[in-house]
Amino acid sequence: MGDNFFVKGMTFGWHSTRGQWKEQYSVDSLKKLKETGSEWIALSFWTWQDTYNSTNIYFDYDYTVTDSDIEYIVKEAHNLGLKVCLKPVVNCKDGMWRGHIDFPDDIGWGTKKDYWKEWFRSYNSFINHYAEIAEKTGCEMFCIGCEMVKTERKSDYWRKLIKDVRELYNGPVIYNANHGKENNVTFWDAVDYIGTSAYFSVADKPKDSVENMVKNWEKELISLKELSEKYNKKILFIEIGCRSAEGCAMTPYEFIRDVPYDEDEQANFYEATFIALENKTWFCGYFWWDWAAKLYDISEAQVEKGFSIYGKKAEKIVTCWYKEKL
Repeated sequence: MGDNFFVKGMTFGWHSTRGQWKEQYSVDSLKKLKETGSEWIALSFWTWQDTYNSTNIYFDYDYTVTDSDIEYIVKEAHNLGLKVCLKPVVNCKDGMWRGHIDFPDDIGWGTKKDYWKEWFRSYNSFINHYAEIAEKTGCEMFCIGCEMVKTERKSDYWRKLIKDVRELYNGPVIYNANHGKENNVTFWDAVDYIGTSAYFSVADKPKDSVENMVKNWEKELISLKELSEKYNKKILFIEIGCRSAEGCAMTPYEFIRDVPYDEDEQANFYEATFIALENKTWFCGYFWWDWAAKLYDISEAQVEKGFSIYGKKAEKIVTCWYKEKL
């Protein structure tokens, strides 16, 4: 992709389960997403391993979206003129964050079990399957991993995975690091774009101003610019977002606390992010988190305290920037 490559995107359908992407409400949701000026979706979904130290990744036939579901919604997205980044994710069924998936490097005296080898064998099979689906459906980008923080030190395994993926998928490949951990990844040279979940804390207090958030963003961007220059790769915010709830621009990654509704703080986070990243030549776009396959009724927008921007002030900001300023 050329020097002018830029992603105006949203993550789509994260909480979807088997069969839901074939429902009419998913197609209707995609059409509303398109109206924001979005040109891309990150089609993100997950399957399971049981715990952070399990070595087997398996498909849950009662839960996970199927290959047929993926093929259907990718076709619908393409019919609307949307490009697709396919983003398969592994989650731990016991609720532990995937960033804690880890195994001992020293397998110890007297044991022949190589946990890393077993896990990467399972993970490679998982990712390679979806690389084939991405190729078959013409997805314009493929993400090989999301926030797998403690696995990132196993660079040789990741490089082998990337090599295998490139034999199956001909488009650009990206990896999704976690915010603040980007420099821990040593295989950036092997992918096409540096991806990160950019949930940086850019507010100093609840209801913080756009101006102050921009100042804090500029501090965070220094190291990202240096990383881009080190590897000569552009950086893509493959995840970024903020709940419409008080104080959430201080911890944009947080999704559990019950705090008062505040769409202004969410809107300020969005506006500050667009301002801070404007004209950064080392930066190539956003996949905002997230746009549901089944949208709530528009009347519920003023009480919905999640990451969604549908019907909120932040949606108007995205539409303005995507359609007029970028």
